[in-house]
Amino acid sequence: MTEGVFGRDSGHEQVVFCHDAQSGLKAIIAVYSTALGPALGGTRFYPYASESEALHDVLALSKGMAYKNALAGLDLGGGKAVIIGDPDTDKSEALLRAYGRFVQSLGGRYITACDVGTYVRDMDVLAKECRFVTGRSTDLGGAGDSSVLTAYGVFQGMRASAEHTWGSPDLAGRRVGVAGVGKVGHILVGHLVDAGAEVVISDVAERAIERATTAYPGIEVVADADALIRADLDVFAPCALGGVLDDETVDVLRTKVVCGAANNQLAHAGIEKRLADRGILFAPDYLVNAGGVIQVSDELHGFDFERAKRRVNSIYEATKAVFALAADEGVPPVTAADRLAERRMAEVGRLRSILTTV
Repeated sequence: MTEGVFGRDSGHEQVVFCHDAQSGLKAIIAVYSTALGPALGGTRFYPYASESEALHDVLALSKGMAYKNALAGLDLGGGKAVIIGDPDTDKSEALLRAYGRFVQSLGGRYITACDVGTYVRDMDVLAKECRFVTGRSTDLGGAGDSSVLTAYGVFQGMRASAEHTWGSPDLAGRRVGVAGVGKVGHILVGHLVDAGAEVVISDVAERAIERATTAYPGIEVVADADALIRADLDVFAPCALGGVLDDETVDVLRTKVVCGAANNQLAHAGIEKRLADRGILFAPDYLVNAGGVIQVSDELHGFDFERAKRRVNSIYEATKAVFALAADEGVPPVTAADRLAERRMAEVGRLRSILTTV
C-alpha cells in the first residue's frame, strides 16, 4: 500500500496490546480487516527501539496483509503481530505460550504464522495454547516453513517483471541483487542461480553470507545494502526489512526492476511515482511475496504442498495483470494493485455481509 503514516483513524478494526509480566511478553496484535474472512498474518519478533516503532510496524504490516490476501484470491482478512524483544535472548517457551493464549483470546479473528524472528518450532509451541496457528511443522500436520513458497512466488513475480520489461520471462544472464539472504532471500538465490542469473548479495549477518556462498559459490558479495543499491543491476530484490525504498535510495538506484520479498518496501507515499518517473518497474511486494501466506492458508484445509505450489504459480499471471492495468490506467503498479485489492474486499465483503444477515 502507499500509506506510510498511521494514526487513530488508520482504518484498523482492532489493535490489542499484550503484556505478561511473568514471561516478559510485550506484543501487539493488529487486525486491519476481516471483510474477506479471519485475519491471517505472521508474528514478527524484533528488538524495536520503542513501543511506538513497534506499533507503526504492526499497523503497516497488518494492512499489507489485508491487501496481500485479497490479491492472492484468499478468503482471509489481514492481520499481523509483533513481539517486542530480541528473539535470540528473550524468546522462551513461557513467553511463546503466553503469547499463544493472547491469540486464542481473540477467538479466531486473528490467525498467526511465522515471520521475522519466529520459526516453525515456535508455531508448534504456540499451538499448545492456541487453535489459530498456521506454519506448524509437517509432523503436526502443518505447512512447515513458509519461506519456501514465499521465495518461489517472488521468483514468479520476477519472471513476470522480466517479461514486462524485456519481453521474455527468462532471467538467464540478468544481474540480480538480493539484499538479505536469510530465510526467503537464501531460497530465492537458489531459484535465480538455477535460472542462470548473475546473483549479487548483501546481508548484515555474516553467517547468512557464509551460508549463501557455501551453497552457491559462484555468487558475488558486496559490502552492504547501500553498495547493492548503487550497483549496476537488472533487478534489485529487497528481501530484508521494509522501508528500503526512500527518497535517497530511489535517486541512486541503477536497476530496471525492483522485485523482492520484503514487506512495505516503500518508505512513504509518493515513492512509487518517483520509481515510475525514473523508468523503474516496481513489482508490489504484497503481490509477489504472497506465496508464504498461500502456503500457510492451505494448512487450514489440510495441507498439500503441491496444491499450494500450483496456486503460487498464479502470482506470475497476477503480476502481469497488475502491470497491464497500470499501463491501461496510466498509474504506478502499486496503485493498480491497491485498486484490485480494494475492489475485492469491498465486493466480497459486501456479499459476506448480505449472507450473514439472511
